[in-house]
Amino acid sequence: MTTDDKKWNIFGGLAAGLLLLLMGVLAGGAALRESVTVDELAHIGAGVTYLQKLDLRMNQEHPPLPKVLAAIPLVVRGVHADYTHISWTVSERFLAAGIAEWVFGEMLLERWNEPTTVLAWARFPMLLMTLVLGLVVYVYARRLGGPWGGLLCLSVFVSTPTFLTFGTLVHTDISVTLFTLLTLWTFGEVVREPSGKNVLWFGLSLAGALLSKFTAGVLLFVFPAFALSLRWWPVVGQPTDKGEFREWRRRRRWATFKGILWAALFVYVFYFVFSWNQPTIALDSLGTNPAAMALRRLLLPPVMYLRAVFWVLITGRRPTFLLGHRYSHGVWFYFPVVFVLKSMLGFLGLLLLGLVMGAGRKWSGRPTGVAAIPEGAQMHWRALWVGLVVSTGACLVSQLSISIRHFTVPMVLLIMLLAPLPRMLSELRERTRAGAAVGVAAVAVLAISCLVTAVRTYPYYFPYVNALGGGRPAYTLVSDSNVDWNQSLPEVKRFAEQRGFQHIGVDVYGFSDPTVSVPQAEKWNCQKPAAEDAGKWVVLSANYFLDGQNCEWLLKYPHEPLAHGSMYAMQLPTPIPEAGQPGGPPLPSDYRYLGGALFDINVFFQRMYDHPEKIQPVVTWMEDMFNNYRKTGKRPEKMPKLPWEE
Repeated sequence: MTTDDKKWNIFGGLAAGLLLLLMGVLAGGAALRESVTVDELAHIGAGVTYLQKLDLRMNQEHPPLPKVLAAIPLVVRGVHADYTHISWTVSERFLAAGIAEWVFGEMLLERWNEPTTVLAWARFPMLLMTLVLGLVVYVYARRLGGPWGGLLCLSVFVSTPTFLTFGTLVHTDISVTLFTLLTLWTFGEVVREPSGKNVLWFGLSLAGALLSKFTAGVLLFVFPAFALSLRWWPVVGQPTDKGEFREWRRRRRWATFKGILWAALFVYVFYFVFSWNQPTIALDSLGTNPAAMALRRLLLPPVMYLRAVFWVLITGRRPTFLLGHRYSHGVWFYFPVVFVLKSMLGFLGLLLLGLVMGAGRKWSGRPTGVAAIPEGAQMHWRALWVGLVVSTGACLVSQLSISIRHFTVPMVLLIMLLAPLPRMLSELRERTRAGAAVGVAAVAVLAISCLVTAVRTYPYYFPYVNALGGGRPAYTLVSDSNVDWNQSLPEVKRFAEQRGFQHIGVDVYGFSDPTVSVPQAEKWNCQKPAAEDAGKWVVLSANYFLDGQNCEWLLKYPHEPLAHGSMYAMQLPTPIPEAGQPGGPPLPSDYRYLGGALFDINVFFQRMYDHPEKIQPVVTWMEDMFNNYRKTGKRPEKMPKLPWEE
């Protein structure tokens, strides 16, 4: 290694360290100002049970790895969980656990322990995972595009609002993104050299992805797509002789298969260990003699995994809201539009510049003096862009298009595609120094603009929409966690304290008890205001104006944004017009509910928190609903009465 190389390594390492430190400050600082988000309520409690009880009964609809990681500091610090509580004792069966997990999570986070401390420690491993993802982006991008390629990709990653938003949350998206990137890269290593070590690392990476999110199964389509691509577009290092190519391909196909088997084994062992104390009720039909009980224990891991995958497939359909329109299902153009709206303009500019330069380089017909991708990284580059095509295609056909967080895998792969840009500019310098200088200046300005955007947006990353939104409020363009995910309750508390309010009506986008974060909060429903609410101040989620609930009537009155538009505060008119009248709330026939549900989920869970003894009757009610759906294949036109309504 030359002296210049050592200097570049030191400079690159210091610069990368500073960029990751910036991300840690921005993302971590924002997280400390936020309340628990919707899914964290179930994920944190479930993760604690996995470690303390070696029982995976709760939140089986998501793989356990991210939740286990989040729970480690909580368990080490001695978090308290009451396993005599009814939310645990009635949750042995799959559907029962689907309800009880929310009650258990609420109790653990906000009633049995100090909420702020528990939330902060649970999010800390998630922040570390995000920083590890940033480090991996830098290392791999450096392999592809040299020191400047690594720093360019890292600069974009650390400043992307999506990663600053979701990088600290106890959720599955960042974990699956990290392990997907590792899987694609180690797969490239296997294709380059199918050694036992490379196969093992590939299997570990794939297992991490499969243990993070069930949609990681899309990777199993990447590997054959990669093989097909080699037939159509050969890669440097690939044999040209048909016989040699056939043998070359056979070795790599077998190595890939072995890596998948390793991944399956790792997933099985993980599930086996963490379900050691879990009842095997799901396999009652096998009997109860000693041999049957042993077989039930051995079969429980794959049964749990496959049952959860099936559950995700049959329930993975939700209404979609985009650009002011509501759709009853996912739409193919959702993720492209949301990606464009919620990405920094600098990032979009870099992608466009890279596309133009790549196309010009390919179609110029001139001999190239500098390879855009080093010869040793050709297989990795192919794996990344094939992975991008397949994962993006999966997003386009998905019926669950509700949030940019479900697009993090394609996003990080798009960032990786920027790595060759500095090399292409270096090559351009040999043909036109002026053109290269303009290109370098453009890249520098665009990259710096990304960092400036991240700093200026702090700490309100959830509702970020770039200038292409035309200055319209975020809730008119997108919804769900693109705008508000229940994270802004501390802002409501500050608002109430500044105004000196002793009481304020709050309608939150989530299932947690708002009084935990906002002592002044009184539960309120924007679709059903009472006559005595006239003249009172209220706060509601921005998602409830046009999508989550039908509260557009409130837009006729002055409203004040909180947390940069995640929530809104307003003083209700005096008097409040009658339901169905101009300027008044909707009629019951026009009510909408969070997530497209047929009933008010917020009220449902609040009733569960206040009266956990109702869990078992509600479980029976839900089982009847599910069995009826399984028989008819249709949702009921009218929701049957809940147990407390009969």
